Amino acid sequence: MMGSKQITDGALMTGVYLIMLLINVFVPFIGILVFFALPVPFIIYSYRHGFKPGAFMLLTAVLLSLLAATIYSLPITLLAGVGGLFTGLSLHKKRSPYETLATGTVGFLLGLVSVFLVTQMLFGVNWIDEINTMLDESFAMTEGMMDNVIGENEATEEQMQALQEQVNQFPDIIPSLFAIMALVLAFISQLLSYKILNRMEQKQLKFAKFRDFKLPTSILWYYFFGMIFTWINSDTESMLYLAAINIFIVTGLLIALQGFAFIFYYTHVKKLSKAIPVFTIILTMLLPTVLLYLVRILGIIDLGFSMRNRLKKDK
Repeated sequence: MMGSKQITDGALMTGVYLIMLLINVFVPFIGILVFFALPVPFIIYSYRHGFKPGAFMLLTAVLLSLLAATIYSLPITLLAGVGGLFTGLSLHKKRSPYETLATGTVGFLLGLVSVFLVTQMLFGVNWIDEINTMLDESFAMTEGMMDNVIGENEATEEQMQALQEQVNQFPDIIPSLFAIMALVLAFISQLLSYKILNRMEQKQLKFAKFRDFKLPTSILWYYFFGMIFTWINSDTESMLYLAAINIFIVTGLLIALQGFAFIFYYTHVKKLSKAIPVFTIILTMLLPTVLLYLVRILGIIDLGFSMRNRLKKDK
């Protein structure tokens, strides 16, 4: 049985969530900002009371959101509720910040899959067909613009063929995009929850310094296996290829984060300007084709050869 405090907190957090949901659904612009805070009531409640009360709050929020808003709010509630429940449960178990981030990412990923299934079953939205249609329209528009600007020639045809291959590959990497979106949502909602809990309960919850971010060395094996299977598998429609390309993309992104973290660590140890790593990130965003690979290589070297330990010895 739930105690009176659990019931009171549950009613309060559910009420806060419903107010935020109504703002998100009916208020333009501000609603977009509120969207990233929607998981916070679920996180706080699950953090305080654990899994079962948190799951009950999620069920209650789903039912009340259908009454207070519209049926279109169901996917939003599932995404915010499942992701918030996983994050809050990890905080409840006193996991480390990055363990909590990993758990929250799994929760938001499950939430995104739930949204994918619910919208397809209830609203008849086939996301794969919608994405393919959108990509075909964008490709046709781009092709027309390039023909007008450059003119039809052999070089243009080669460029358009390369672009078409990239467009055709896009649906294959949807799982990777889901994982990246889940990671971003988990990070933002966890950061907001830390700020609120620190103010409400005088906690000292925070992420470790980004320069101390370190992945397990085993992720290198996943990255290399994904890369090798992507190269040797000629059947781009096979499940093995689809799994390999998505593993390769996600682990590659994580290793790039490791590379950026090493740059921050190096500048800290060598007492260099803090502007250097910030400038590196900005430059990489402007020139990702070349610099992102270099940052990824730096991340591989850091993980594979324990560069931070070497820097500590040289310090």
